[in-house]
Amino acid sequence: MKRRLAAQAKRNGRSMEAEARHLLDDGTKPPNLGLALYEASRDIGGVHLQIPPREGRARAADLS
Repeated sequence: MKRRLAAQAKRNGRSMEAEARHLLDDGTKPPNLGLALYEASRDIGGVHLQIPPREGRARAADLS
């Protein structure tokens, strides 16, 4: 495992410690639900939604 980590670190231009930190950081991030849904729908041909035309002007948000 140490040799594989060293090789991966070298390919990515990082120290072994930085590579391990990167792997741990990526592995502990919560999944991106939107990206997961996009990738799943792309694999089956995508999803085509009918988006109605906008009517009237956009309203300003009331932040009071």
